[in-house]
Amino acid sequence: MNEKTNDTRQHILDVGYQLIVSKGFTSVGLSELLKVAGVPKGSFYHYFKSKEQFGEALILDYFEQYMTRIESILIHGDSSHYQRLNHYFTQWLTVDSGTCNAHKCLVVKLSAEVSDLSDSMRQALLQGADKITFALQECIESGVQDGSIRVKDSQETAQTLYALWLGSSLLSKLNQNTQSLELALRTTEKLLHESI
Repeated sequence: MNEKTNDTRQHILDVGYQLIVSKGFTSVGLSELLKVAGVPKGSFYHYFKSKEQFGEALILDYFEQYMTRIESILIHGDSSHYQRLNHYFTQWLTVDSGTCNAHKCLVVKLSAEVSDLSDSMRQALLQGADKITFALQECIESGVQDGSIRVKDSQETAQTLYALWLGSSLLSKLNQNTQSLELALRTTEKLLHESI
């Protein structure tokens, strides 16, 4: 793909993300996406065979960018691994966070909506969620080694934390406040210092 072609494809994905994270996948029609992106219909079908394939590409692109951002916190940070995890999860509460945010998360937004609609999109979401859980697990294991985290099972703790934050994010959207996320942060702090 040449640079201009790649730029156009990425532009469609970026515009699609903004629309879908605010409205949902089924609520965004192809004509709206094309109008906001300022590209002709032929351009869309040059890059994507269908709206479903676009959705899958959008999810894959989202996780590629997301993993780069969270690795800068969890892997390449210079604080203890506990502090890195705390910083990562604190970002879920920050509306303008460039790293992660409960209201801008495609897993939160799309999981229930597309799981029965498209198996390829469901698989893409699941693979992305698994990558995040694994990154959390690796950070927890490193925290156990540096002494800043005390847990019995790093894999189970990572899965528990991710599930806790996804559920809290849904409740935050329902309640239109951050109370459930603040509770999740307090619970996270306790889980990472449980007695062994």
